[in-house]
Amino acid sequence: MLANLPKLKAIVAATAVTVTYSLPGAGAAQQLSADALLRDLAAAELSEAAAIDRELQALWAKSGSPAMDLLLRRGADALERGDLQQAAEHLTALTDHAPDFARGWYERARVYFALGLYGPSVADLERALALNPRDYNAIYALGALFEQFRNPERAYQAYQRAKAIHPHHEEVSSALERLAPLVEGRKL
Repeated sequence: MLANLPKLKAIVAATAVTVTYSLPGAGAAQQLSADALLRDLAAAELSEAAAIDRELQALWAKSGSPAMDLLLRRGADALERGDLQQAAEHLTALTDHAPDFARGWYERARVYFALGLYGPSVADLERALALNPRDYNAIYALGALFEQFRNPERAYQAYQRAKAIHPHHEEVSSALERLAPLVEGRKL
């Protein structure tokens, strides 16, 4: 019986590899779903936009790993209760272990912004947007940082980019209205 153990391990390993490569990639399926949701969001009426936004946020919050999803949830929970140091630790662990997961970078950027660490926040937003260039919340956050840096023109451009993706994003619309007189001038 023990003599057949190495053969059994090889058969199990070969089967696992075959099954793994024959399954459709979760990343590809997630991308197709995000593409469809983003198209729907751009064309949605106000009454439909919130539901599509929730679907997109839920989709983008899935890392593909229960352990990484737990780190994300713990980081978000810590941020919500105001424990910024704990949030930063969980989200740093997440970005260390899942560097291709855009939501981890975005959430840690939010924590850094709350801590007043604007340089690291910008760096994390850049990484998040390199991984998911259509994340309108990350684009909005970048606009907020430009406002913090007293650069209304770049903030306005970022907000316009976010609005093109999500036309009914309330914070984006408010920011555009607030900055329009500064950037476009006052109407007579």
